[in-house]
Amino acid sequence: MIHEPADASGHSPLAEGALEPLVLNPCTAGGHLDAWRKLSANALDPNPFFGPDFLIPFLENTGRSGVRLFAIRCGRTGDWLMAAPMGRRRLGLAVSAASSWATEYGPLGTPLLSVEAPQSVPAAFFALTAEKTRLPLIAFPYLPFEGATARAIEGSGNWSFRRGPVSMRASHAAGPEGEAQFAKAFSGKRRKELPRLIRRLSQEGEVRFESHSGDDVPRHFESFLQLEASGWKGTRATALLSHQNTARFAREMIAKLSASGSVRIDTISVSGKPIAMLIIMLDAGRAFSWKIAFDESYARFSPGAQITLFALERNLQDPAITGGDSLAVPGHPMIEPLWRGRLSYGTLLCARSVPGRALQMAAKYDMALEGDIRRLARKLLRRAG
Repeated sequence: MIHEPADASGHSPLAEGALEPLVLNPCTAGGHLDAWRKLSANALDPNPFFGPDFLIPFLENTGRSGVRLFAIRCGRTGDWLMAAPMGRRRLGLAVSAASSWATEYGPLGTPLLSVEAPQSVPAAFFALTAEKTRLPLIAFPYLPFEGATARAIEGSGNWSFRRGPVSMRASHAAGPEGEAQFAKAFSGKRRKELPRLIRRLSQEGEVRFESHSGDDVPRHFESFLQLEASGWKGTRATALLSHQNTARFAREMIAKLSASGSVRIDTISVSGKPIAMLIIMLDAGRAFSWKIAFDESYARFSPGAQITLFALERNLQDPAITGGDSLAVPGHPMIEPLWRGRLSYGTLLCARSVPGRALQMAAKYDMALEGDIRRLARKLLRRAG
């Protein structure tokens, strides 16, 4: 049994021994930031969206006040062994669960699990979550099923695990496998067409492909914000600049990540004017393609495909990068032909009690039904258009 916190620090020893639970408001983590960052840097699978530099600005500026950071730490050393932001969320049309807080701004629900965590840690995390949220079902959406974290979770304790519907999105490997994927993407008609379009583009002015990192990032991010807002996202009010809170969150987050060298902006410019930009987050050797924008008046030159392929080439040239995740929706028509790897992911459902296992089964079908309805709605919209 995990007991209520014994003091103002928000922690109490677990009855089973050396593991201690923590339940924190991420925005007031204070003295826990170093331990949180250390866990982020030493997780089995990186997740930049669950680290403090992303999560705190996001929660502070988007009003998600119900989200709490759940963690298990070593009572002897104080090192964090597992952590994730958790909140109540409806998984499909009806079934609710305690869910790791993946969102459209960070579609990756992998909890931070230390490479040094004993096998008992995930079960302790589940027990803490179930007790504090009073929800018998725990969910990790957007979880890569082939990752080390998913394997560790599914091999822990006496909990029941079920996988929701599986999706696939574009990714890429590193080394010889990544080079082979690049060669396959940049071949045939594309190998002739993309360079030809760049030659045509050079008639408009000097064309430059550049990568920006470190202190240069915040300045170039302002150009990205303007470029994104000038296109269809601005028209539909889904650009970061469309709302003060998302613009503030993004600027604060990018400033923090740039200070630690954890973000890169790839750019195509014509006579100094950016026409395509791609933001890459870097975490523990993994590259995450976060946001892309391009000038629609240059659409005939395929700027989106050009910058996506350039980012892939840039990633392959960096020996510190072990692979990339596009974070794109399955079947993305531009990215999938270029990033030829595939990452399988979905929602992992965890339960132990009889009510929890009943909800676990119901949630799997609930999510599948919602997915069917969404696909049907998109099909009808395409026909109507």
